[in-house]
Amino acid sequence: MLTSDVEARLDRIESRTAIGELPILYCLVMDERNTTGIRALFTADATMRSADGVFSASGIDTIVDVFQARFDALGPTNHVTHGHVIRFDDGDADLAIGIAVGHAELVRNGVPMVTALRYRDVYRRVDATWRIQDRLMSYMYYLPTSEYSNGLGDPNSMRAYGDRRPADWPESLHSGDAAWLEQFWT
Repeated sequence: MLTSDVEARLDRIESRTAIGELPILYCLVMDERNTTGIRALFTADATMRSADGVFSASGIDTIVDVFQARFDALGPTNHVTHGHVIRFDDGDADLAIGIAVGHAELVRNGVPMVTALRYRDVYRRVDATWRIQDRLMSYMYYLPTSEYSNGLGDPNSMRAYGDRRPADWPESLHSGDAAWLEQFWT
């Protein structure tokens, strides 16, 4: 095996480990309301969005401001990751995509809630450090704990804002297009 092949493979292993830590660190940063941590996890030109369009921020300062406003509505939170798939760009050693899945237990506007969420990410290595360059949040449900048993199968299981809105996924049940998932097969 050529030295350059070994170096490239080692870089991928080290990169996979570094990128794999980003969703866990994100959970901790969110739970601790640590805006310094937000700045450390995202690129300066990052974008963060939600599938429903409620959250949309571009640039690290705006992302921090939007999160700070969200933190004001939240009590304690416990974000937990369950899995993470990472794919590297063969043409750019400093670019990767990923999908992270998880749940959160939280208190929003005084109401205990639970949510199932996904993050579709673009990662960029900047100054030898992997960061999130783009993040799209989506939800299967966001329910008060008192409504969990009845709301889980409801297509309008997004209740974070005090009303009933459509869930973002599963796309196959909500007439959406899940073709984005195919990029992770290889």
